[in-house]
Amino acid sequence: MSANNAVQRKLQEAAVKVEQYIEKLLESRKPETLYEAGRHIIAAGGKRLRPYLVLKSCELVGGDPEQAIPYAAALEILHNFTLIHDDIMDNDFLRRGVPTVHEKWGVPMAILGGDLLFVKVYQSMVEPAMKGAVPIDRALACVNRVTKATVTLCEGQALDITYSGNEDISKEDYISMVEGKTSALFRACAEVGAIIGGGDPDDIELLGSFAWDSGVAFQIVDDILGVVSDEETLGKPVGSDIREGKKTLIMIHALEKATPAEKGGLLKVLGNEDASEHDIALATQTLIETGSIEYAREKADEYVDRAMDTISYFPDSEAKEDLIELIEYFTKRTY
Repeated sequence: MSANNAVQRKLQEAAVKVEQYIEKLLESRKPETLYEAGRHIIAAGGKRLRPYLVLKSCELVGGDPEQAIPYAAALEILHNFTLIHDDIMDNDFLRRGVPTVHEKWGVPMAILGGDLLFVKVYQSMVEPAMKGAVPIDRALACVNRVTKATVTLCEGQALDITYSGNEDISKEDYISMVEGKTSALFRACAEVGAIIGGGDPDDIELLGSFAWDSGVAFQIVDDILGVVSDEETLGKPVGSDIREGKKTLIMIHALEKATPAEKGGLLKVLGNEDASEHDIALATQTLIETGSIEYAREKADEYVDRAMDTISYFPDSEAKEDLIELIEYFTKRTY
């Protein structure tokens, strides 16, 4: 079995109980359409990286992963809430190979479906403490971490929207945006797992830093795949970032390095929802020829190295090895 297949198997095994918990939390009530909309993207699949990060962080500090299942579920639900609203903002019609929620049920119901998921995040974190299954102080600490992460996430998403119409965006601006949009939630996953596992403040801080850098690497790789992958593999439209005017690290680098003619070709399609497939293909070729994709890969590797340095402070264990394999897996993935 290849290393990637082994990691995929571990992700699937860890996801079983988390998904069962989510199914129970989102079981249908009236109006049924609301719950269908809320479950839609979750049911379509996904890598389940975030709940795995919660469970393994709990295990790494000596905790019982079973106790962390409601919190792993909460973070996966939160992630899917952001996807529903992201798809509305980006006007995307495909996610994980299925129609987006607003495409299937309309924008008003999609907003409500996302809102339902957001509320369920907190229900999932509070109920175990109310039932005595988790110490109240740990549950409150998790609520605090997730709340802060969600605020940061909103700030990152707002930057993403603002940057789309602004040509004067630097590589540092991009990293700040990614830290908000992606790293904040990764860090919350690791910190929440460590909190539920009874980790000390240093353990929680180290795991948070590990996940933060991992999140930046993950997003850069995601941006690369948005350029070089295909729609069937990716599960969403290829080239949508270009048509939406997204200022990815790849695009920022390319605009700096391109010849005037190449830059003109990039600006012709950037933010142009009606750009032809031919023009998108030409722009993609420019991204390759300017070395921008390779530059982005190197940047992702730098953040992976930082994450690996941080996790090296923990003693060797199966959970530590699983987290290292996870980072290697999702930064070398093809979807």
